[in-house]
Amino acid sequence: MTAISDLERLLSELSPRLLEGDWVFCSIDGSEARLTAALMPLALATFREDEGLSLLLPVSVAREHALGYEGLFRGITLDVHSSLAAVGLTAAVARSLADAGISANVIAATNHDHVFVPSAESGRALELLRRLSQV
Repeated sequence: MTAISDLERLLSELSPRLLEGDWVFCSIDGSEARLTAALMPLALATFREDEGLSLLLPVSVAREHALGYEGLFRGITLDVHSSLAAVGLTAAVARSLADAGISANVIAATNHDHVFVPSAESGRALELLRRLSQV
């Protein structure tokens, strides 16, 4: 399947889908090699920052390892095959959610974009993104 870069087409084929479960963003420093090795296979996403390794983990894993986090999030996958060179998709999605007062933490991957929103707002966020794709 060829990645799509046309914004109009991306929005019309958005196909947002809610992921199961609650997720949390955590950070551990590089000195915790054993913990890093244990958590990496369980993380949905990771990113190395100057302050440490950020992980997107199931809340149960974060609690089991006594990791700190702020808030619970649900993931929404945009099933449209978006090009990494596409312009405007992240902005359109974030704007739609921001206008409704919903924070959006967007992660771009090779084939799809993923938006993590506060768990309590996930149903409303999913509906807003479905409406966005009907415009």
